[in-house]
Amino acid sequence: MPLTDSFAKLLIRGLLAGLIAGILAGGVAFVLGESHIDAAIAIEESNSAAEADVHSHDATQAEEPAGHSHDEEEALVSRDGQRFGLFLATSLAGLALGAIFAVVANYARRVTTLSGPLLGLTLATLGWLAIEAVPFFKYPANPPAVGDPETITQRTWLWLAAVVLGLLAVVASVFAAKAVAAQEFLSVRIAAPVLAFLVVVTVGYLVLPTVNEVGDDFPAVLLWQFRLSSLATQATLWLVLGLAFAFLTERATRATTPAPANAA
Repeated sequence: MPLTDSFAKLLIRGLLAGLIAGILAGGVAFVLGESHIDAAIAIEESNSAAEADVHSHDATQAEEPAGHSHDEEEALVSRDGQRFGLFLATSLAGLALGAIFAVVANYARRVTTLSGPLLGLTLATLGWLAIEAVPFFKYPANPPAVGDPETITQRTWLWLAAVVLGLLAVVASVFAAKAVAAQEFLSVRIAAPVLAFLVVVTVGYLVLPTVNEVGDDFPAVLLWQFRLSSLATQATLWLVLGLAFAFLTERATRATTPAPANAA
C-alpha cells in the first residue's frame, strides 16, 4: 500500500468497503438466519404461554386476585421492523468496522512490505480470527429463547474477554512470524505463528469459564443452524471487507501509476 496515500483516502476506502460488506452480510443474515430466528421466537412464545397458564392455574386454585394480565404482549418492534433494522445494523457495523480497518491499515503499511491488496486481505483474515472466530468457538451465538436474562451482563464481559484473547493470540502470531522471518525453511515460517496462536488461544480457553445455558428441550438442529448462519454472516462481513478494500486499493494504485512510454 503506497505511503503516498493520505489517511483521508484510506478512510474513505475503508468506509466504502465496510458499507458494501455490511449490506452483503445483512443479506446473508436475512437469507440464512431469519427462518431460524422465527422458529426460536415461536419456541420462546410457546414457553411463555405455558408458564402463563401455570401461573394462572395456581392463582385460581389459591383464589388470589389477578395482579397482572398474562396476555401476550405486543412486541415493541414488529418482525418487519426488525428485518429492516437488520440491514441498518449490519450497514452501520460495516461502516464502523471499515473506519477501524482503515486506521489499522494506515499504521500497518508502515511496518510491512506487503502490497496494498495483500495487506488488506491479511488484515481481514487476522481480524476475523481475533474478533469473530476465537470468541465464537468459546461462546457461540445463541438464538432467542436461549440464555438467562439475569446473566447477560456476565456473558457480555466474557465475550469481550474472548475478543481480547483473540487479539492477543493474533499479536503473538505476528511476533512469532517476524521472529522466524529469516528462517530458510518454509515449514518453520508457517508453523511458528500458527503454534503461537494456538498456544495463546488454548491457555485462554482453559482460563475462561464455560457458559452453557441451552435447555435440554431446545432443538439441537435449530441451535446449530442458527449458530452456523451467524458464523456465515460474520465471515461474509470480514471476507467482503478485505476483498473490497483490496480491490479499491489496487484500483487506486493503478490509476496513479503512469503508463509506460511507447517504445521508439
